[in-house]
Amino acid sequence: MRILLDTHIFLWFISGDTQLSKDVGDAIRDPGNEVYLSAISVWEAIVKYQLGKLPLPAHPATYLLKQRDLHQIASLALDEGSAIQLATLPLLHRDLFDRILICQALQNGLTIATVDKAIRDYSVNVI
Repeated sequence: MRILLDTHIFLWFISGDTQLSKDVGDAIRDPGNEVYLSAISVWEAIVKYQLGKLPLPAHPATYLLKQRDLHQIASLALDEGSAIQLATLPLLHRDLFDRILICQALQNGLTIATVDKAIRDYSVNVI
């Protein structure tokens, strides 16, 4: 399976948060799966950190990338094809970061790991 982590799932995973379900944690750790963190999620986390809404143990510019590498999670850049998907995506979800993750998942054939119910309103695979 090719998995795109929603920002909160990545943060729960790297911090050992008990909100992360066992099934999702197991899927992330499964060496048979390809797991990705979008550059958009890094952007979102940095914005929330700067607004004081996301406490982190170190500066996000180094901490997030170090954790991604430590857990062998690949980086997913935002490409033009994913950005173009946004023009055809129905406005069911107001969060732009999540809408872009949906576009990336659709463009790249990825399953999104999330607990966000609004993402499930789209025709995208979710765990």
